[in-house]
Amino acid sequence: MKILIIRLSSIGDLVLITPIIRTVQQQLNAEIHLLVKNKFREVLQGNPYVTKFIDYEDQVNGQINLLEEAYDLVIDLHNNWRTKRLRVRLGVKNISYKKKNIQKWILTNFKFNCLPKEHLVDRYFDSVKTLGVENDHKGLDFIVSNEAKAMAEAYIPHSAFLAIVIGAAHQTKVPPVSVFLNLIQNLDLPCILLGGPMDFIKGEEIVSKSNKEVLNLAGKLSLSASAAVIERTSFVITPDTGLMHIAAALNKNIVSIWGNTVPEFGMYPYLPRDSTALDYRSEVQNLSCRPCSKIGFEKCPKGHFKCMEDQNVVEIGKVVKNNVQNH
Repeated sequence: MKILIIRLSSIGDLVLITPIIRTVQQQLNAEIHLLVKNKFREVLQGNPYVTKFIDYEDQVNGQINLLEEAYDLVIDLHNNWRTKRLRVRLGVKNISYKKKNIQKWILTNFKFNCLPKEHLVDRYFDSVKTLGVENDHKGLDFIVSNEAKAMAEAYIPHSAFLAIVIGAAHQTKVPPVSVFLNLIQNLDLPCILLGGPMDFIKGEEIVSKSNKEVLNLAGKLSLSASAAVIERTSFVITPDTGLMHIAAALNKNIVSIWGNTVPEFGMYPYLPRDSTALDYRSEVQNLSCRPCSKIGFEKCPKGHFKCMEDQNVVEIGKVVKNNVQNH
């Protein structure tokens, strides 16, 4: 059986479909092709369950003809108007994930939660159950290449350290510098800061204002090399972002910090069923404005940013310290 799976973006979303890719390939003995935006291909590069990557841009520009592939089935886990149109054009049996956008809109605007109490990955499995595909509960997949490991090795200290993710696609998902500084004061291990190019200046400010041992690698490493850093540590402190899901795929102890989004959206760390890793979620409770968006904003719509400013960094420090001792 030859199957096209569609998920165009982004980092975290692609990591979250890896259990579907794995189980469909293994349980249906299928050849898996993945349609993805070119800039996100790195996320699943090296995944042993994907036979072929197809760049969405090449398909749009007519450089490839998916009709020639003669797929038996299309599994659309993105499900927007572009992918719907593609499914129609291919004219083969297809399955699509039923998004919960209305339920998210209700939770965001009226603070009433009618979302199913399950992770997004489990909702994906609901979409493919008609194929007889079952969740193997082995968690997420992320392959760290030897090249990425070598790139990260030049920076990684030989002693124990914590990885702290300081960036996300939207600023209301990320604590401000002041909160990171207070957090680092409550940690006993050296810290490595991770993020994208836009986070480098923030990382330098944290380093310059902290009296602890802090190394800023934000913007200096590729996504894969950042994952290699995470692979070498035991603990990751992260907002709701792509590297959080990569840390879950690598079965790390995770402290996730939640601001404008909430775990109830179904995108908290997804660990294997038999995992003993820590999954601690830090949230400021009883804020009437949370969640304010299913994605995020460049700045707090209310202007106070209490969802991040009021994070209990002392408690996070205690959680990390207690679990470092136990590991």
